[in-house]
Amino acid sequence: MKTMNAAVLEEYGRFKWKQVDQPETADNEVLVKVAYAGICGSDQHIFKGEFHPRTTIPFIPGHEFAGIIAVTGSKVTGFRAGEHVAVDPIIWCGKCPACLRKHYPACSSLKLLGVDVNGGFGEFINVPEHMLYRLDPSIPLHHAALVEVLSIGFHACKRANVQKDDTVVIWGAGKVGQSILQAVRTKTTHTVIMVDILEKRLNLAKSHYSDIITINAGIENPVERIREITGAKGVDIAFEAVGHHTEIGGIVNPVRGCIQSIRGAGTVCVLGLGDEPLPLLMKELIWREAKIVASRVSHGEFAETIQNLEKGTLKPDALVTDILNPDKIQDGFMMLEKEPGNHLKILLKFA
Repeated sequence: MKTMNAAVLEEYGRFKWKQVDQPETADNEVLVKVAYAGICGSDQHIFKGEFHPRTTIPFIPGHEFAGIIAVTGSKVTGFRAGEHVAVDPIIWCGKCPACLRKHYPACSSLKLLGVDVNGGFGEFINVPEHMLYRLDPSIPLHHAALVEVLSIGFHACKRANVQKDDTVVIWGAGKVGQSILQAVRTKTTHTVIMVDILEKRLNLAKSHYSDIITINAGIENPVERIREITGAKGVDIAFEAVGHHTEIGGIVNPVRGCIQSIRGAGTVCVLGLGDEPLPLLMKELIWREAKIVASRVSHGEFAETIQNLEKGTLKPDALVTDILNPDKIQDGFMMLEKEPGNHLKILLKFA
C-alpha cells in the first residue's frame, strides 16, 4: 500500500501532519495530486467539533481544492493524466424529491468531500470523474483552489436573480461575502454596498473594488445609511452572509437588516449558517411584498466561475491573505480563530 502525507484532525482542535495510506483508485475515479486547498468557514466549525456527529474523527477535511490528475481509472474516458482540475465536492443522492427535480443543493442527504468523507487536505485524493472540472493551464492553481467558494457567490446571484441594473447590499465581508461581491460585479455595474464590523475586511474589499460603498455596522446604523445612499428607496437585492453575528445595541440582526434595506418587491438572499434563532418582524417583508430565498453551496456554477477566471473578470487574489505549507495547518486555523480581522482565505500549498 502506498502512503501519502495528510493533515489529519486527530481530535477536535488539533491537526497532525502525518503519513496515511494513499487511497486506491477505482475504475471510475481519478487520483488527483492536490496542489492547493483552502480553509473554509465550515472547516473552522469542523475543527472545533461543531459538526459532530456529522463529521467524526480522525478525519481529513478540505472541500476547496484543485490539482493535477495523477492517475485515471480504467473506465475514465473524459480526462487524462496531467490535466489541471477543480473538484466539485457535492455528493447528492439522486433519489429524494429535490434531486428528482434536479435541485441538488437541497438534497435531503447532501454530503460533501471534506465534510462527510475524507477530503483534500492531503497530497492525493480519489474522486469520480463527474466531479471534475477541467482547467486551462493559464489559470494558476492557487486561483483554481478558489473555484468552489467563488461558485457559492455565483450560485447566490442565481438564487437572487441579480440583473444588470440591480443595486445590491452584502451583509458580511468574510469569505462568502467577498465571493458574492466578485460574482455580483460580473452582473451589475450599479451601486454595491458591503456591511461588516471588521474594518480590515471592508478595506480589503474596497482595495480591490474601489467603486463599492462600505459601512461599518459598529460605527453607524447600516439600514439608515443604506436608505440614505439609495434616496430612501432601498436596494434591489440584499445578501446575508454573516451567520454568527455580534449583537450591537440599537442595530437589528443582519437578516432583519437585509429586509429593512430592500425596496418594495425586492429580494433577500440568506446564506449565513448561524445557529442562533433570529427575531424577525415578518410584516416588514410582507409590506414590501418581497422575497426571501436561501442559497447553499453551488449548483453547477463551477463552469461559470472558471469561464470568468479565464476571462480575467474576477479578482481571486482579493480573497487570499495567506499561503502556508500544509504542515502548518494548525497555525492556519489558530490564525483564523484568534485574528479574524487579519486573515480571510488561507490556502495550503501542497505542490
